[in-house]
Formats: sequence, C-alpha cells, structure tokens
Amino acid sequence: MTSSQPRSETRISRRHALQLAGAGGTAWLLMSCQRGGGGGSGAGAQVAEFHGGTAFQVPPKGHFNLMDGVTDSILGDHFYIDLILAPGAMFRWKEQTWEPMLAEKWNTDEAASTFTMTLRKGLTWSDGKPITSRDALTTYWCLRIMRNSLWEYIDKVEAPDDHTVVLTMRKPSTVVERYVLRQRLHSDATYGEWARKAEQLFADGKDLDTPEGKKLNEEFQAYRPKEAIASGPFTYDYDSITNAQLSLVKNPKGYAADKVAFDKVVVFNGETPTITPIVLARNLDYATHGFPVATEKQMIKTGFRIIRPPVYSGPALLMNLDKLKEFGDVRARQALAHAVDRNQNGQVSLADSGVGVEYMAGFSDNLVPEWLSTQDQDRLEKYSYDQDKAADLLAQAGWTKDGKQWLTPDGEPARYELSFPAEYADWSAAGQNAAKQLSAFGIAVTARGVTEAQQPIDVDKGAFDLAIQAWGTSAHPHPHFAFVQDLFTHNIPVAANQGGRGMGFELEQTTKALGEVDLERLVIEAGEGLDEAAQKKSVTNIALAFNELLPMIPLFERYGNNPCLEGERAGKWPPDSDPILQNSPYADNFTIMLMYAGRLTPAKGAK
Repeated sequence: MTSSQPRSETRISRRHALQLAGAGGTAWLLMSCQRGGGGGSGAGAQVAEFHGGTAFQVPPKGHFNLMDGVTDSILGDHFYIDLILAPGAMFRWKEQTWEPMLAEKWNTDEAASTFTMTLRKGLTWSDGKPITSRDALTTYWCLRIMRNSLWEYIDKVEAPDDHTVVLTMRKPSTVVERYVLRQRLHSDATYGEWARKAEQLFADGKDLDTPEGKKLNEEFQAYRPKEAIASGPFTYDYDSITNAQLSLVKNPKGYAADKVAFDKVVVFNGETPTITPIVLARNLDYATHGFPVATEKQMIKTGFRIIRPPVYSGPALLMNLDKLKEFGDVRARQALAHAVDRNQNGQVSLADSGVGVEYMAGFSDNLVPEWLSTQDQDRLEKYSYDQDKAADLLAQAGWTKDGKQWLTPDGEPARYELSFPAEYADWSAAGQNAAKQLSAFGIAVTARGVTEAQQPIDVDKGAFDLAIQAWGTSAHPHPHFAFVQDLFTHNIPVAANQGGRGMGFELEQTTKALGEVDLERLVIEAGEGLDEAAQKKSVTNIALAFNELLPMIPLFERYGNNPCLEGERAGKWPPDSDPILQNSPYADNFTIMLMYAGRLTPAKGAK
C-alpha cells in the first residue's frame, strides 16, 4: 500500500503518463521534472531543500481541515503532515521506546485509571499563540466527532492547568498511550467551536447515531479552514500549491525548527506512475510508493539506495457481504483463500518486497510469534494454495459447477467486479493478479481500477462487489491497531462516516474455535489493561476468530522498497543495521524522525 493522499483529477493521469512514456514521452517528462522544484543543489540555490512525493488534492477539493479521518485534506493522512503538526511523541519500533516531542512527560496511574500527559512549556503555534492543554482537549473532542477509537477507552478529558492533560480511562490500557502520544494536536483557534459542540452533544445525552450527532459529523467533515495553524518546523507555502507540487517552508516558531537542517521541503504530487519519472530524473530524495520491480532496478542504476523497512500490512481481498449473500457462508470465504496463490500475488506485485501471508491472523506475520504461543500458532489454518480444497469448500457451501464456471447456491454464474486504487502500482498488480487467478479457477472476476481518491469511499458506501484494501496496519506494532483496520475501518463501525456499512461484516459471530464472539469487544479488550499476558489472550482469541472467519483475505505482506538519493540534496541515511529503519514508513516514518533529530542533513555543498 502507498501512503498517499488522494490525487487531483486535473493532473497527468496514470494512463496519460504511461502513454507519454510509451510514445517517447519519457524524455519530455524527465526534462519537465528536472526543471521542477527549484533550488535544489543547483548553482545559486539559496536554501537547503528536501524533495519528497505523495498524491494530494489541490484546492478547492483539497483543503486544510487536517483532523484525522476527514477526507481530501492536503497531506492530512501522509507522514509529511508530521512536519506541520507535531505529535506528542514518535515511536522507535525496534527498541519499543518513545522520542518525546510536544509532550515532555507522561504516565499511567492504574489505581486512578488515568493517563496524564504534560506538554512542554514555551511551545508556540505559527499564529503566535501558546500551545496549551486547551488545544489538546479540543483535539480529543473533535476526534470524538470522527468516531476515533480513543473514545472506546476513555470517559473524559480534563486540563488541570495550561500544560497538563488528564484522560480518565474506562479501564487502564496500554494502547491509550499510543492514541494520545502519537496524536497530532490541533489549534483551539481553528477547532474550538467544534469541540464545544461535541461536548454539548454528549452532555445532552445524545451521540453520533442520533440525528443531531449525524448532522454534527457531516458538518464537521465539510468544515474548511482557510489555512492551517502549524506546530511543527514547517508550514504550507500556500502560493506554491499546484497540480504538480507544493512547498513546505520553515515555521521559525515551530517545535525543533532549530534542529531541522532543511529550510524547505518540496512535495511532488502523484502516485507511482507520475512520481516514477521524477525519481528517475533524480529530482526526488525519498519516496515510499510501491514501485514495480523493473522500476526499482532502474532506480538502483540511477544511483538510488533502496531501503526495505517492514510495513506490517499489505493488500487484502474484501467482499461486500451485504450485496453478495453467497459469501455470508464462511466456507465460501475460506475457499477464496485457498484458490489464490498468495506468494505469486506478492511476487507479481513487488518481487522480494511482497511476501505471501502465512498465518492469516489479521496482523503481521513478523509479530505473530511475539503474541501467540507456539501451540496457538499451530491452531491457525495456513490456507495453503489448494484449488481442490477450494472446490470442496464451495461444494459444501452449495455452489455447483457448469463446465468451468462456478454457480452460486442460487444457480447464478459467479461473476464479480474487483476494484482497486488505480494509482497504486502494487495494489493494482495484486488486484489484477487475484482477478486472473480467480477467473482461471472458475469465478469470473473483472478487475477495475478506480481513482484512489474515490475507491475507499466506494468501499465504505458499499458500492462494490470485491475490492482491494489494507489488512493489518503500519500505525503501531500492537495488534489492536491491526484489528481496528481489519474489522472497523472499512466495516460497519467506521464506514458510517460515509453513510455506509463497508464490508457489512457483522462483529457478533459464532465460531468453531471460540463459540459466540463479539469481535468489537475483543478488539477493545486487546488494548485494555496493563497486563500484557491478559492482552495476549485477547489477541490470540481475535487471531483465531479472524483466521476462521476471514472477514477479508490478506494477500501479501509488504516490505518497502524506498528509494533514497544520497549526496545530492540530502546527506546519508543511517546504515541498514540502524534499528530506526525497522520503523513502519507510514507511521513513525524514519526519515521524518531523522529530520527532527538533526540526523538527516543537507548534502555537503547543497546549501
């Protein structure tokens, strides 16, 4: 999966970019890329620039309501936003330690069921106002409007003074630490009015499922601040935003502005097909797109170093259970898992950076041994590639065969459309390959690319048959966050933000392994408490239930193939042995953390 924001419909399309390349247009694209961006390491450059890339919407569709979960915000769900809105802290995944940022200290009081965070003194927003606990309270209340899972664990938030925030937990929980510390704070000057509305809504005994709550949610998502108030070392250069790129310029009042060695960050706009020629022109210093194998080889020849961090996630096959009643039978879903060669799917998509999922537990194979005992790992069905087993399961579920074509229990030919984000090269390849494999098996599947701005919205609204979206998560190594992605994000609990039910997978289920289960409750329990042994029990139960029920079918686990250009505008990244390179590139991005720490600096002579 890429980490990019929705792209603009008006810039060069994926198809047009490929047509240009196929018709001798590559040279034109490369020349235009070399002209773009300005500054860099060329003669007369006045600032130290860093060049990155992701897809983003441009105004008026793109906007500056940067609250988590609001769609179409400019960079709002990409790691570059961490340079504009600093979080409380960022996490080092290998060492399991935090790097304090806006937060100076924090602690959990088990007896009082509270989590307390103390903000650094002397921090300032870009508008000159101090950063205080009031901004934190405003952030948390606005997150409640967006159905953020933090509120599954807390009952209230308070600020006893200007720098202290106290969250009262329903039950002490280790994941509250992650929800709070990794959260980017937002200015009360921008969002205070909305926070007060949310407080009043719940004080009046209403919630987000009432007419008043639904109205507040809709109105908040439509809110469009004119500009963003920044806390980090950079802010938007609003006049620079075009279909091709935007610039982030130094916010001298921002946290760590004196440590970050770069003066400007240029972000080129585009998903993989559009970004590729910019990379090959050596006009990009770092990217996290899912580059095809042939492109990666070209990058290496062009002088890029490739860093392969674990992503702890990957593409999954989702089924619309509200629409496709035949997949309501778990045996039909299990059959699809056996029918697709996941190793082939990963190899076709990303070669060595796409590894077929083995455990099918709903979270990273890299983490399963840390959370499940050897005995419980042995209880997981591996769903090996076995089309005979797939056929047997379909027959048990009432499917029949007419020649080479499978018929559903209703006697209808099994024909479906599979959608995927068109601009994601790796997910596109995964979707096309899965469609090809299933069609060869006798389930006719037509692959269809949909612009990555629209495709997840269609999924949430239930406007799909089959779809490619993420399993697992790059957000944090605790499996709780992976299960939130698997069971909530494009399913009933969160798809409600788009007025739909997503996959339509009910979270109260009957299983052979565990009997009756409430998966929503189990996901919450997986993050509750301070006893890791108890959490492991909950994680094991969800993993066993997920493995049996297969609400989605994980295909492969992705490893990054991140190109880094060393020595032109930026200096050197740490060696592959450095533990920070084990960070997920889409959460606590190591390049951003290295910038904040002053460890990634301009190349000698670049300024």
